[in-house]
Amino acid sequence: MKNFNVSITSTTRRRKLKNGTIAAYPQWYCEYQDPQVHKRRRRAFNRKKDAEAFRNTLLLKVAEGSYVDERKAPTVTEAIDHWLGTKDGNIKSSTLKGYKVVANGAIRGPLLIGTKQERADYTESGVAPKGARFIKLLGRVKLTDLNTAMIRAWHKTITEQCGAYTANRAKSHLKSILALSEEDFGVRAPSMPTGLPRVRHKPKKVILTPEHIAKLMAAAKEDPEQGIYYAFAFLAGTRPSEQLGLLWSEVDFERGVLRIRRIQERDGSLTEMTKTEAGTRDIPMSANLREMLFDWRVRCPRKSKELHRVFPGPGRLQEWPKPRLGGGGPLLYQNFRKRYWAPAFKKLGLPYVTPHSARHSFISTMQAEGIEVGLVAQIAGHANPTVTLGHYTQAVRDGSAAIEALDRAYSS
Repeated sequence: MKNFNVSITSTTRRRKLKNGTIAAYPQWYCEYQDPQVHKRRRRAFNRKKDAEAFRNTLLLKVAEGSYVDERKAPTVTEAIDHWLGTKDGNIKSSTLKGYKVVANGAIRGPLLIGTKQERADYTESGVAPKGARFIKLLGRVKLTDLNTAMIRAWHKTITEQCGAYTANRAKSHLKSILALSEEDFGVRAPSMPTGLPRVRHKPKKVILTPEHIAKLMAAAKEDPEQGIYYAFAFLAGTRPSEQLGLLWSEVDFERGVLRIRRIQERDGSLTEMTKTEAGTRDIPMSANLREMLFDWRVRCPRKSKELHRVFPGPGRLQEWPKPRLGGGGPLLYQNFRKRYWAPAFKKLGLPYVTPHSARHSFISTMQAEGIEVGLVAQIAGHANPTVTLGHYTQAVRDGSAAIEALDRAYSS
């Protein structure tokens, strides 16, 4: 704002004490015209240096374009509600519930001093146990007052009370909350503190080597009844819930893509949305995956004689040419692991990894093959490439380049 000025004036204030004497003390004022509503503002200070510090800060904010009327600035609580409101309807309910638990219990507060279960029950019900003690968190702090030092102190409190994992997860949510507030409310977000403690002794996730996966792919091609079940995640990078929720109507052989539009819940039901908004995506099919899916479509158990789920419950095979008995319905995750996933690793003598680790292998292999992190994030369904690698790299190729690289890496 051009010609923005802050004037400092002073006066002597007098107050009559109980003993009848008159006490005089100086009062300093910062007077300025609000840059947004153009009304006169006046702030009082007991010390001149406080008035000067306020003036300098105000001038800097106006110059940077980050000025916000402190009286109208939202609190952290209001910012949390706004953030959660943007998530509602765009992510599945169980994910939103997890966001609420962390945001309300570890950011908004107050934080119950007690066991993990007691805190979970309080966050869920709002009913505190008898004699409960609490720690104030960031809920009532205005965004204009929030600074890096306050965030560091808050993070230390959460680490001491709830552990480093919860503290770092809450910090990640807080960063997203403040970023959204900066966009929508114009309140500049403070920098996140550095050097914060991380989770100690976290076991390193096992990821198969490309040689291991090549062996698994070779076995899958020779296994027409079960191979596609355990090969798919390595070739598509999907989450287990996305794989089990995939329908044949979303397999586009003509375009060579998989349309990820839904997930399967733990009870086998389908939810017509993905884990996050970014999870709704199209995944290019490699030549290997396309061939395996094309062959599997002929054998796949039907639902009421019609193709429905790509990975359904198997039913029971009979001697050829008798039809399969049953099958076509949902395949629960625990049965998927027990019947299809674990036996393949045991039979081939490979190090056991979880189905979700196949997704890690997919992402890691594409990065190792030189595919841009922005493209990897897009295919994997990450909302932010920092989740994929920690920094952003512009994607300049289409998805086919990434999938071709995956085929090269997994070929024996």
